[in-house]
Amino acid sequence: MKRFVEGTDRGQNTLFPECLQDWICEDNPVRVIDVFVDELDLAELRFSGIDPEATGRPSYHPSVLLKLYIYGYLNRVQSSRRLEREASRNVEVMWLTGRLVPDHKTIADFRKDNGPAIRKVCAQFVALCREMGLLTKASVAIDGSKYKALNIRDKDFTRAKMERRLAQIEESVARYLSQLDTADLQEPSEALAAKTAHLKEKLAKLASEVRRLKAIEKEMLASPDQQISLTDPDSRSMATSGRGSGVVGYNVQVAVDTEHHLIVTHEVTNTGSDRSQLANVASQAKGVLGADHLDVVADRGYFNSTEILACEQADITVTLPKPMTSGAKSDGRFGKQDFVYLRMEDVYRCPSGEKLTYRYTNEEDGKTLRRYWTTACPRCPLKSQCTKGPERRITRWEHEHLLEAVQQRLDENPQAMRQRRETVEHPFGTLKMRMGATHFLMKRLPKVATEMALHVLAYNLTRVMNIVGVQPLMAAIRA
Repeated sequence: MKRFVEGTDRGQNTLFPECLQDWICEDNPVRVIDVFVDELDLAELRFSGIDPEATGRPSYHPSVLLKLYIYGYLNRVQSSRRLEREASRNVEVMWLTGRLVPDHKTIADFRKDNGPAIRKVCAQFVALCREMGLLTKASVAIDGSKYKALNIRDKDFTRAKMERRLAQIEESVARYLSQLDTADLQEPSEALAAKTAHLKEKLAKLASEVRRLKAIEKEMLASPDQQISLTDPDSRSMATSGRGSGVVGYNVQVAVDTEHHLIVTHEVTNTGSDRSQLANVASQAKGVLGADHLDVVADRGYFNSTEILACEQADITVTLPKPMTSGAKSDGRFGKQDFVYLRMEDVYRCPSGEKLTYRYTNEEDGKTLRRYWTTACPRCPLKSQCTKGPERRITRWEHEHLLEAVQQRLDENPQAMRQRRETVEHPFGTLKMRMGATHFLMKRLPKVATEMALHVLAYNLTRVMNIVGVQPLMAAIRA
């Protein structure tokens, strides 16, 4: 006769009460958190509350709250209220905190007040990974991704959004005034009087909204980037890959090790574009790895000649594609890449075989540019495929050879972009999956950076446990 597996009677007394230690196996990740935090010098990291106050209610030691937060971000429980509930019902958390149950405000204040120290903890784990020999390859992939802030779109204003909103209000006002004019031509009645009063109430609300928007517009135009967010002042409206879509949030930059896919360094910015981020993130990664030279692969969104030059000067070799922004190429005419530079002669050879010679040098946007052209264009049979002007002119930056070297590296390694995608997009996918379809819980850039540091620490912890195992990682932490 088949039977179901039966549980223990809830009212059953036991002779020997079970201890929490019996519920936590030797390979439970919670043991890694416990050992890792216990080995940290929290005073050196400048955590507050290391020394208890002489008077007042006893406080919680920072190690307890730090363990609680790392466990929460490791298990997709980031809310302070949810962490409070977990502390009273989750056996793993009970073991980790010694059955302490801090209230949600204490938990939230710890994260709010110890941002710099928490970010240092994330950096210390990366240093541990390096000591373990997991970051020996001086090669990283760099990318950025947009994360939603605690600020909805309706409370973020740009010039374009403000113009659209005011135009919508004008249309509504015109529609209501037209309805009032129509009502004036009708016979008076109670229903008509109620409708008229309702329309006038709507017009009054719209007038109040216009006054509010005008005040916001004045403040918005006074800001450096002429944008303002009401809930989280540091968040910004950013375009995303989806056409016509966008997000009010932050642009998170990461450098990911190409061998073990560990996040070497990260930075939270409120700049929507990646074009000015390459040299900064690459230099940080090089410093963390302690490498004399670093190889970096990135996507075309990072292509910026000034950034590439800064990387070259810092002994960082970058590989990335150049965006196709040539108007001539999009019109079906020859692009600059169709002209071959002959270094020995300092001339360009055009598709028809003519040579464009050097004419003069000038400066533009802080760059020294050399200009080349030939007088043979008017009689060239390919002129219609080349230029609409009298002659085709080519501009060469004084450091153009660096951009040519970048393109050559990409041509020699066509799999570089696939390697970049497989390396850096997986961490972003994992981080966003753990974060859920939500937003950062904190406001302002420094606090959002703290929250992101906890996400990155949880990702790296999971990654290392999967690579080496729980026990070897604990041994490395204690070493």
